[in-house]
Amino acid sequence: MPAPEQEAPGEMPGSTVSRSATTGAAVVTGADSGIGRATAVALAEAGMDVGITWHSDQEGAEKTAEEVGRHGRRAVVARMDLTKLPDAAEVVDELAERLGRIDVLVNNAGTGTATPYLDLDLDDVRRVLDVDLVGPFLCGQRAARRMIQQGEGGRIVNVTSVHEHQPRVGAAPYCAAKGGLGLLTQVMALELAEHDITVNAVAPGEIATPMTGQEDRDVREARRPGIPLGRPGDAREVAAVIAFLAGPDASYVTGASWVADGGMVRMGPQAGSHLRSDEWRRP
Repeated sequence: MPAPEQEAPGEMPGSTVSRSATTGAAVVTGADSGIGRATAVALAEAGMDVGITWHSDQEGAEKTAEEVGRHGRRAVVARMDLTKLPDAAEVVDELAERLGRIDVLVNNAGTGTATPYLDLDLDDVRRVLDVDLVGPFLCGQRAARRMIQQGEGGRIVNVTSVHEHQPRVGAAPYCAAKGGLGLLTQVMALELAEHDITVNAVAPGEIATPMTGQEDRDVREARRPGIPLGRPGDAREVAAVIAFLAGPDASYVTGASWVADGGMVRMGPQAGSHLRSDEWRRP
């Protein structure tokens, strides 16, 4: 089935993020649901055309494209399997060609494990590292080279996790990959700054998405005593941070990790998601 395209009449990819409005074209990986979908919609609301990638949920990607289209922006969709590297990174170029340019890349696609360290096998470790670290590395190269050719700067946002900063039992390859992606973000920021390309990380905590089995639930109804704000986050709350970093108001922000976790990392993510009472709030 051909990937859907939606285009508002008379709308063409426009200026870059360095101008007075967030316009131009963005690519968001893993945008078939959750944070990726919310980010694609937030960027469309800000005036950007959006390239959407999916791995196993084409229907979800098409729904994201429909939402982008409802905001009067163009959406193009392509499958990306980051376990098939380096070829998978070519999808960034494909989407940039179809959109006419690329001004923003959001490396959002990710995966993980829930396996004790001593029980992990090498194939699972390599799969997580490829999807969560090597894939963003190669996709970032593709996007940055095009941004440099365009000569108008750009934005790269790498979605990491609170586990960029704190460990979690059973998530050794995930933590290693997200920690590596956090440091990669800093190196990218240093090296790409001369081209007016900013690179930042966004580190979500527990967010109500399919990855945590909580999509489409009202986060206000979920009680999380170990998180200072007392609830999980909504994907749109993370997308708002990403959209800020992709926009003109963040033009002097680079090399930073923006934690969006309701205060979880201050508690330690292991404790933050497992405490069952509010006793910790009392001295």
